[in-house]
Amino acid sequence: MRFLSAYLSAKNGNFLLTGTERMKQRPIGILAEALKTLGADISYVESEGFPPLNIIGPLNQKTAEVKIKGDVSSQYISALLMIAPILPQGLTLEIEGELTSKPYVDMTLDMLAEVGIEHSWKENSISIKPQDFKPGTLVVEPDWSAASYWYSIAALADEAEISLPALKDKSLQGDSQIQKIMKIFGIATDKTEKGILISNLGLSLETNQVLDLKTCPDLAQTIIVIAAALGKNMSFTGLETLKIKETDRIAALQNELAKIGVTLTEDNLVYTLNTDELHFPEKITIATYEDHRMAMAFAPLALLINEVEIEEMQVVEKSYPYFWEDLKKAGFSVEE
Repeated sequence: MRFLSAYLSAKNGNFLLTGTERMKQRPIGILAEALKTLGADISYVESEGFPPLNIIGPLNQKTAEVKIKGDVSSQYISALLMIAPILPQGLTLEIEGELTSKPYVDMTLDMLAEVGIEHSWKENSISIKPQDFKPGTLVVEPDWSAASYWYSIAALADEAEISLPALKDKSLQGDSQIQKIMKIFGIATDKTEKGILISNLGLSLETNQVLDLKTCPDLAQTIIVIAAALGKNMSFTGLETLKIKETDRIAALQNELAKIGVTLTEDNLVYTLNTDELHFPEKITIATYEDHRMAMAFAPLALLINEVEIEEMQVVEKSYPYFWEDLKKAGFSVEE
């Protein structure tokens, strides 16, 4: 939705861009208004600041400079950067405030560089001049976000050795930080000829950890559920963007963790787990809120709970369509 909003603004045509009911609840006003500043013809069809959008392109560029908040969604920034080379005046993007999820912006610029697009980045300003894309071959890395669920399985198992093919320890993806983060849960990552090997070393976790997930918010559900299931009263920062994801992920986590007696409370943007009442019932039903990451973050609880029922199991198709099949390969019993 966000990338296409920018792309279609630069193309010739009259477009209606819409989606599911949840998609219509996800804000896009910051990006749409930035595109309007550039000269795009965009109108909100239903609610101000939200999809659906009516877009008439191509935009008649009025300026080469636009400001955008850096602490809401890196997708807004990436969307603008990807159309910058084809804009008649290019683009200078001034990022206001702290930049959330910087690795995703870095990854966008690195991928653009692989097809010949040059940029300059000075302090909070990124500039891309008008220029032609060059032919190139882009290699799409395996998804480190998807790999995080196997780290969760390793952490919750008594013993584990899991081989994940083709993953690179030095990756453009911010979520590759899962390698470092999981060390505090006693999970080691070793490079192999085919990819990586993760293993449970059985080491104890330091208590009172505060993890900043600002640069890898898509790992938040995985890590928070791991800590909760292991009875660790950890705290987390950098979760500001979670409320405008596929669902309000903070509220979703609070609701579902309560089913195992765990609370997640917020105090001045610091979120803290309390696992004093942690318990594992014989059976638990997890609501997914139409969010793929809720399903996959909670599924590994099957290692600790006799039966875990995941509602709307098809939500995993968004990012990891073979998740349930891969669980079966690892020995889990999965029934629809």
